[in-house]
Amino acid sequence: MRGEGRVHPDAVRLNAIAPYFTMFPLDFPLSVLEGSARPTERVLDPFCGRGTTNFAARMLGLDSLGVDSSPVAVAITAAKLVSPPLKAILQEARLILARPAPKGMPQGEFWQWAYHPEVLEELCRFREAFLEECSSPSRQALRGILLGALHGPMYKTASYLSNQCPRTYAPKPAYAVRFWRSRGLRPPRVNTLEVIERRARRYYARPLPPRGAVTLGDSREGKTFKGARDKFHWVITSPPYFGMRTYLPDQWLRGWFLGGPDAVQYDQSGQLGHGSPERFVEDLARVWRNVAEQCVDGARMAVRFGGIGSRNAEPLELIYASFSHTPWKVVGCEPVPPAPKGRRQAGSFLGRNNRLVEEFDLFCALG
Repeated sequence: MRGEGRVHPDAVRLNAIAPYFTMFPLDFPLSVLEGSARPTERVLDPFCGRGTTNFAARMLGLDSLGVDSSPVAVAITAAKLVSPPLKAILQEARLILARPAPKGMPQGEFWQWAYHPEVLEELCRFREAFLEECSSPSRQALRGILLGALHGPMYKTASYLSNQCPRTYAPKPAYAVRFWRSRGLRPPRVNTLEVIERRARRYYARPLPPRGAVTLGDSREGKTFKGARDKFHWVITSPPYFGMRTYLPDQWLRGWFLGGPDAVQYDQSGQLGHGSPERFVEDLARVWRNVAEQCVDGARMAVRFGGIGSRNAEPLELIYASFSHTPWKVVGCEPVPPAPKGRRQAGSFLGRNNRLVEEFDLFCALG
């Protein structure tokens, strides 16, 4: 992987602190920035997701800003931009676990099957603490660790806090309860502090210098960028593919942990318009125009874009149309080489005849 020569390989592990659906590989932003970006130049990702662009910029010693409308994305990205000492993370965890019993806990069959009662109580302690305050690097790192450990497979050595779950998607309650009950899978009494310590040592044992910022906001709105201090020289991003609007329900458990409801919500507010290709293109164009206002003349942008098979729309037509009537000029377009079998998360986006919809990297210049 490019860029690893500058940092210890253990430091790169932090990029995987928590899974996030449709994330692009670290090699993509590194391949754009390394050898091209100057040390004083700044990087922007208006759809930052789990912060891969921001982490790549941090690896190369560049300032960056990530923007996303998902609190889950923002929390994961924040955890990848801080460098608290291991001792501080573990001390914070112990202090929170020693708090009084939480004021409220979610009720219902799903929660009884998803977590051991004592583990759920501990999670609620962390949830309350983070909702009260989560501005310190140690709390941001601890929050990211717990988001990554919130649900996942059951191994001999506990790595996750839940009953048996897939890693990326939050389990939907009705299906999950049927699955657990039919197989007699009871939630284990996991040692939460041991899971935290194991993960903290993996992700923060060799921290990089802290660099970069992330903000919760809608990149279609110009006010989202009002707090940006200086203009940007690079934009590297991957907007949601047309028709991909399940980010909130797919992350509902992590959303709950960050203060959201304790049931699946299918609300699509704050997301790009997926009702029609025309609305989608219009929303993307608004983002590109807002981003252009935050960039220096001659700024460059790299966009990875594809599609999902359930939508009868050509990805290249949509993305090219979104750049019409904006200050950005497309100067290059390359197909993304297929990822090794089973490694591309967008592999679930099967098109007609059970074929993957191709992804493309577009390169643009401002002015």
